[in-house]
Amino acid sequence: MMISRRGFVVRAAGFGLGLAGGRSLWAASAGSPVTLTIYKSPTCGCCGKWVEHVEAAGFSTVIHDDEDMAAVKDNLGVPRDLRSCHTTQVQKYLIEGHVPAEDIQRLLKERPEIAGLAVPGMPASSPGMAVAGEPHEAFEVLAFHRDGTTRIFAKH
Repeated sequence: MMISRRGFVVRAAGFGLGLAGGRSLWAASAGSPVTLTIYKSPTCGCCGKWVEHVEAAGFSTVIHDDEDMAAVKDNLGVPRDLRSCHTTQVQKYLIEGHVPAEDIQRLLKERPEIAGLAVPGMPASSPGMAVAGEPHEAFEVLAFHRDGTTRIFAKH
């Protein structure tokens, strides 16, 4: 059976649209990386290591270097007793300090009614702080509300 030129063009166009549609469906199901907006001091080395940690886990990052991190934290509503060296916004949540990427992923999957997650201080074994060969120092990731109340979200 011979296909007319017009029939060939119509079928080829349909096939091409099918491929393009399939690709866009695949891209939509795969999703784009989640973007973390990170506020940090321009001189903080451990913050840069934490950024590498979350990027290695598949997150996209937007970095804002700011000399007045206390003002940033005040404006975002980070409770004073939970503060660390950098603050991150992701969707409706705040991430304070060296929170492991796996806990951010869990947060975004479970979507609890909290303000965010925090690792107060700078625990030596947390992502961005850990030093190869050093013994593990246990630390907790806290879920916090705007009023400052907390609960343990994860233990590492």
